[in-house]
Amino acid sequence: MTWRTASAGRAAAPREGNFPPASPSWKSAAPERASSVAAESSSSVILVKKGDDPGMKVAVVGAGGLVGRRILSALEESKLPVSALVLTGHSRSVGKKMWFRGEEHPVIKTDVELLRRVDAVLLATPAEVSRQLVPPLGGGPLVVDTSSAFRLDEAVPLVVPEVNGPAVRRHRGVIAGPNCSTIQMVMVLHPLHHKYGLRRVVVTTYQSVSGAGYAAMKQLESEVRVWLASGKPVLVPRGDAFPYPIAFNLIPHIDAFTADGYTKEEMKLVLETRKILGLPDLPITATAVRVPVFVGHSESILVETDLAPDVDEARKVLASSPGIVVWDDPPSKTYPLPVMVEGKSQVFVGRVRRDLSSPRGLLLWVVADNLLRGAAVNAVGILETAYNMGLVQG
Repeated sequence: MTWRTASAGRAAAPREGNFPPASPSWKSAAPERASSVAAESSSSVILVKKGDDPGMKVAVVGAGGLVGRRILSALEESKLPVSALVLTGHSRSVGKKMWFRGEEHPVIKTDVELLRRVDAVLLATPAEVSRQLVPPLGGGPLVVDTSSAFRLDEAVPLVVPEVNGPAVRRHRGVIAGPNCSTIQMVMVLHPLHHKYGLRRVVVTTYQSVSGAGYAAMKQLESEVRVWLASGKPVLVPRGDAFPYPIAFNLIPHIDAFTADGYTKEEMKLVLETRKILGLPDLPITATAVRVPVFVGHSESILVETDLAPDVDEARKVLASSPGIVVWDDPPSKTYPLPVMVEGKSQVFVGRVRRDLSSPRGLLLWVVADNLLRGAAVNAVGILETAYNMGLVQG
């Protein structure tokens, strides 16, 4: 049976050899222009509603970064009523102008007092920055944090709206978004758990360099150019993002190693998945690998279930789940690839098949845009969920 699900609002499967354009490119992923005018100070930003406008005042911190720019795009495409927008960022971004719903907005220096005057703050910041910003914002706006700073804090909900959206009701001012690789995995595990029950999960991730930031993407580009120009392998890394060259190479090492030989990235997959699914004892093991791809994380997942799964039924279960698209037709070489999913907001599943070594095993290939689906769309989705529940308003 051919599986190429594409319901309303979902991405249609490409025909063989007809890949969609790589848009947005990692070099031009958000509407902005550099400003020759001196950067606006926070004191010049006036947060005033227009008449009886019921919209929210929203701030995006880290707006000029890879994730921040995509948060702005996802926010623009959402139905959230935004009456005032504040964009703040790193010194390199300050002074730039970015477009949102037909209007230009300057990126300004982050100012806690200004952030306290908005209704919601979306943080696209490193964990150490989030840890500095969240405490002084306490008692003020709802904060949605995309970093790892508070994910495993028992008092902070860790949310993927399609999986555990109601958890936002428990927030005490901060809601955390999971790691990008965790998001795409739990979106697939959740419907399978409800149908068959989960007994064990084994995952190997193939993660793009954009997960490590701009410097990592530039290092990959530089090493590829040198290799192609010289015709010789690059044996020494041309940058500080990775301990080894990444061009035409694989590195089975993401984040720091722990005492038991796993990396912190692998343990994020284990601990965050258990928290989101509410299965604290679920056996999970992971291997995380960095691959020479600019955007898009891929995962090979083995799921062992309580009930014996049927492959065709499992495809139907996944295809009917929110945010999931099934591209799975091996005879026509239909399966998701990172180059196909860049710029798309869904999680894509293919290569669904039974495990030959276990009657209760199911194997899947799962791919998603780690910057968009794996961070930005989830953050905006959390805010939408909170708004629809009346937990945040202007």
